[in-house]
Amino acid sequence: MEVKQIDFSKTLSEDQVYNCILQNYEALGTDWITHQWNWINGIYKSFQDHIKFLIIISLVEKTLNFYHQVNITQNYDQYYAKDNLKIDKFSISELCEKLNLPKETVRRKVLELEKLGVIKRKKKQVEIDGSAYVYVKPQNQIPLTAKYLARVGELLNKEKIYDKKIDKNSLEKLIKKNFTLCWRWYYRMQIPWIIGYQKMFNDLTTVHVIGTIMMHQALNTKTFPRDFSINRDNRHFVDNTFTNPLQLTKPGLSAMSISEMTNIPRATVIRKCKFLIKKGNLKVNDKKQYFLTGNNRDQILNYQLDFFKKKSKFITRILNLIAIS
Repeated sequence: MEVKQIDFSKTLSEDQVYNCILQNYEALGTDWITHQWNWINGIYKSFQDHIKFLIIISLVEKTLNFYHQVNITQNYDQYYAKDNLKIDKFSISELCEKLNLPKETVRRKVLELEKLGVIKRKKKQVEIDGSAYVYVKPQNQIPLTAKYLARVGELLNKEKIYDKKIDKNSLEKLIKKNFTLCWRWYYRMQIPWIIGYQKMFNDLTTVHVIGTIMMHQALNTKTFPRDFSINRDNRHFVDNTFTNPLQLTKPGLSAMSISEMTNIPRATVIRKCKFLIKKGNLKVNDKKQYFLTGNNRDQILNYQLDFFKKKSKFITRILNLIAIS
């Protein structure tokens, strides 16, 4: 059998991808914010509870890690064809450490998931029932992720860094074909990202609320200059998008609008917004529309820039998988 030779000259480095997404932030920024908002919206939609979903996908990630360790790759349909997903060495303490949550909270959420029939525990082993796949299957997220990856690929093509022509559909097929591998990479990027924001804003519902306002402002901010890029010394994007309502082409968001967009109860949205106003993160106008103040813009920008390293690793691995296939 002929062994396929890999042409490493066609592969990307993480630094090349990192520099590309920073230098093209105008072209990619709103796409990425929308991608992340859709993910956190999907998290909440599954159980009307962010933590329950994170517990489930943390357990799923353990199975993906196992497949990686034994060098097995399953496609999307194979992975979800099982009646259940078995996870060995289940530990409340491990989940607490991974999700940065109190033991009492994790234990309570696990019990609630058991009552729903989503998971079943037997001593140190736990299994996710097949009936729960509807909550965790990334049916909507794979196309969104493929769309963003295709945008990055186009820019890398334009800069003559990457010569493989790709599109959203081919990327969807690649991810589904190599599902256990690709989605392991995906969770290793996304779970730390949302846990980092949870540390910043105290809880995930608050992150969801402020993230919705952030997305609204990013999508409705006046056009950036053509030579715009983002770095630790450049505050133009943050100052205009997150601190100056005069830059917006549409009004801010009301509590009702946020509730309708996220399915978070209006009373909860109002409570979280009051908390964020008290912290100085939000302000409200006389029409009860909320805006970001930008008082923590340096903290957010620096966190995002550090996270972009993890994002670059994920993008590089997926695009290189295409390059060598």
